[in-house]
Amino acid sequence: MLLNSTSPSRPWRVLAPRIALLLLLALAFVLLTGLLDGGAGVAPLQLFDQPRFPLANAWPGLLLAAVLLVISRRVLLSFGLAFLLQGLVYAVNVLKVANLGTPLLPDDFRMVGQLRKGGAHLLFGYLPHSPWPYLGLLGGVALIIAMWRYEPPLFARRTRGKRLLAGSVLAAVLISLLGGLPVWGKLYNGQVLWLEPWSASSTSTHSGLISSLMMFHLQYGQGKRKPNGAAASQLIGQSAAALQQSMQTPTASDALPDIVVIQSESFFDPTRMRGYEDSNFAPNLRRLAEHGISGDLHVPTFGGGTIRTEFEVLTGLSLRYFENLQFPYLQMSHKAVPSLVHVLNAHGYETTALHGNDPAFWNRTSAFKSLGFNRFVSQSSFPVHAAMDGKYMADSAMTDQIMHELKDSGPPQFLFAISIEAHGPYDVEPTNRAERDAIPVPDGITGMDKQELQTYLYHLQHADAELGRLVAWLAQRQRPSLVLFYGDHLPALSNSYQITGFVDGKDMLSQAGTWLLVDPHAQGQPIHEDTAAWLLAGKLLAQAGIHDDAYYALTGVVGPQLAALTEAPGAPPPTEGSDVQKLDDAMASVDQLRMNGKLDKLLPRAPLPPNGGIAHSDTAPTQPPTTIALPQ
Repeated sequence: MLLNSTSPSRPWRVLAPRIALLLLLALAFVLLTGLLDGGAGVAPLQLFDQPRFPLANAWPGLLLAAVLLVISRRVLLSFGLAFLLQGLVYAVNVLKVANLGTPLLPDDFRMVGQLRKGGAHLLFGYLPHSPWPYLGLLGGVALIIAMWRYEPPLFARRTRGKRLLAGSVLAAVLISLLGGLPVWGKLYNGQVLWLEPWSASSTSTHSGLISSLMMFHLQYGQGKRKPNGAAASQLIGQSAAALQQSMQTPTASDALPDIVVIQSESFFDPTRMRGYEDSNFAPNLRRLAEHGISGDLHVPTFGGGTIRTEFEVLTGLSLRYFENLQFPYLQMSHKAVPSLVHVLNAHGYETTALHGNDPAFWNRTSAFKSLGFNRFVSQSSFPVHAAMDGKYMADSAMTDQIMHELKDSGPPQFLFAISIEAHGPYDVEPTNRAERDAIPVPDGITGMDKQELQTYLYHLQHADAELGRLVAWLAQRQRPSLVLFYGDHLPALSNSYQITGFVDGKDMLSQAGTWLLVDPHAQGQPIHEDTAAWLLAGKLLAQAGIHDDAYYALTGVVGPQLAALTEAPGAPPPTEGSDVQKLDDAMASVDQLRMNGKLDKLLPRAPLPPNGGIAHSDTAPTQPPTTIALPQ
């Protein structure tokens, strides 16, 4: 036995206190983990009622402590270091909940790799400004160092191979747990513990944060849903008449419009909040909606995770059907992904992405190549003296760059512009403090919450002003154009939302964003239409006069019945056995087949336009890229 490595005849009375010490420390670790967690299901007293909950939540930390004990031979050091590392996970979770309203999920750990890819300045902005957390962390580190130097070893260094064997076994068990070996699903599953697939928050409250991380890792981090080809074929067959009618609409042979898509950071309509019902922070959006298409927009994220909405808009694929694809750009490794961009390339468009930030953050450089963009204009390509406002590049600088990119001749252009001015955190002073401080706030919002809300609305007003400036400029050009404007998610202003509430009585995770599709040269009648981010690509193509892609035509046929299911950060599934549920399952199979490059053979083909499939005579024919499966 490991504790008896120095003398086989050591009396039991010497070993017993050491074994008792280990058991007491393990018990203390479980109880302290429950206190640190704060979840109802893992509170210390739950050891008497449902012990598997607090024990399962503490088990990974206990395994880590055991591995460290074998390595260091110091028991207090090992348990202390394991608890400190576990505490860091909980601290990050507190920051995420405070800023984004949702707890940690396994794929959040992919963000660690973003620290060296231009994301440090953005992610570190969410760290607390008070020195006390850092002093506490330094104190913990100092205590760990003191234990390493002064705590006597629990057992001898030489153990005749017992220490190596024990360490290897414990390390293998820990690695199998963190690696998501399916056998751990017998402990970490919804039947044994508590799992609400549509609510990581509810899961972590009842099961504990660590257990919820393990369950989501085991439930959604392994493998992928298998598409039902028969269900997909049946849906396409049932939609055949509508698809043919849509696809028989001829695509314009010339004068395709320039398309500008503005993904406006954290933009939403403040009139959804109580206290702002009669406000008008977005007068240009309202004015343009009077002769455009607009409405609520359901997006797959809240407070952050921009690339989730971005991915849905650019691909037309709903992330509801890819549960383990939490951060799609970080999980893309293949050469091509089916997208709106590929369709536009095939119609002769020059396609450009534009973003005033580091191109490596969110892996956009690689992702945009997979999605088919010809060019990516990032921060280094903007003018050296591009305007800044607060922490990030001003929306006015983005508008200036859009105007610079659009040409008066040549093939049609597609510009996908990603703003960043209104990105949180909102405790950074803006350029014009007086303008910010003059913004009214509802009763009850004070202190830092008031300042953050004012700062956000200050930036939102700028986004709206730049929308108006861009559309007015496009209206003066001779070339036809379309503008699609939408917010990627609600801002993370959780405290303000809890104080004021929302007009519809729902919580902040159920609130929709907003979208607008407008022709700067047209003065048509307003159309109000609520939709989802993954349906915008099909709507944009139809409005541009491009009707020959069967998948996007299909989203136009079935999308209206499914749009409301996309609520951030994840809506409950439709009623079992209902028509909507059957349609939802069939569409899930369609999207999975499309991601895997196996859908085209099931879809009808549209007749080629007279010029052989290229919609602009100034551009040489190009072949649409082959779609390749995205790894799950």
